[in-house]
Amino acid sequence: MNFDLSKTQKMLQDSARTFFQRECPITKVREIIDSEDGHDKNLWTGIAEQGWTGLTLPEENDGLALSLVDLAAVSEEMGRACLPSPFIASTWAASLIAASGNAELKGKLLSNLALGESIATVAILEEGSNWDSASVHLNAEAGDSGVVLSGSKKLVLDAVSADTILVIARQSDELIVAVVDKSAEGLSISATAGMDLTRRYCQIDFDNVAGEVLASGAAAENALKRSIQTGAIVACADLLGGMEWVLKTTVEYAKTRLQFGKPIGSYQAVQHQCADMLLMNESARSATYYAAWALNENDPAGDEAVNIAKAYCSEAARVVGNSGIQIHGGIGFTWEHDLHLYYKRAKSSELLFGDPIHHKEQLAELIIA
Repeated sequence: MNFDLSKTQKMLQDSARTFFQRECPITKVREIIDSEDGHDKNLWTGIAEQGWTGLTLPEENDGLALSLVDLAAVSEEMGRACLPSPFIASTWAASLIAASGNAELKGKLLSNLALGESIATVAILEEGSNWDSASVHLNAEAGDSGVVLSGSKKLVLDAVSADTILVIARQSDELIVAVVDKSAEGLSISATAGMDLTRRYCQIDFDNVAGEVLASGAAAENALKRSIQTGAIVACADLLGGMEWVLKTTVEYAKTRLQFGKPIGSYQAVQHQCADMLLMNESARSATYYAAWALNENDPAGDEAVNIAKAYCSEAARVVGNSGIQIHGGIGFTWEHDLHLYYKRAKSSELLFGDPIHHKEQLAELIIA
């Protein structure tokens, strides 16, 4: 493996940074999070025109067929911009469809997702559940043209913006992935309050809602696992971009904020904190891109690498955010300052696709096995 991005990948990342600096400055972020659904359709169209909505999807489905490392490079810039969009949710859903092996539904759904003409999300969490298939209990019964779903899903990411919902359920104790149209009869979506304003979470209630079966049994288990790992890579890269923004902003503040006639950055205690922030940033970068490479190459260490990356990046982003706010002397958590937006987003990403405890437990199981 390489220890740096290739020339082409650097160009891709530079173009993403330029795009978001132009199309989604922090003033635009604040404008979007104040909107009703937290989603800007024109910005989404621009992202789709760049090809990023289909970055890793097959060419036969109008994707670019690039690697997870390329996806991480673009996602890092989304985190740096604190981008409010359904990108993570739709990328997660698209990877679940692509890994399912259902050629008919792939052809029906993937091209629209790759071109950004539709948005999808995945509904997996239930009351008191975790990010694994064993926690899924929502009931699915055989229907006229697929299955009929009854129950509730919690904390469904960006469901208000989605056209299609992939529901993880059980039919006769067998795990299934069901495709449900947002306008389906008996489906109810209600907003869930959260601290991260750049993402919208919802509860979805199913009252005999009809759906098509995308995958079942072992195929559903494998596709779900792969899609969650892909989502975790995107979340890690997003966290990395946010951490870099916090570090850069904090260092610049420490150089200009005077205390007792001297910049606070001249004091050793502040220097130590900034050095620790830099170390965590660089360590998170190594963990994220190694995990992306290992998963993309189906390396035997891929599962462990994803667990390590998600656990480390989640904790590091929280510590970096804490240090950033402390060095800012508290003003970072005022509404007028942008730092609190990144801090809250990091907390949201920490829980997304499994918190550090979840991934450490999975890592322990892999090591013991």
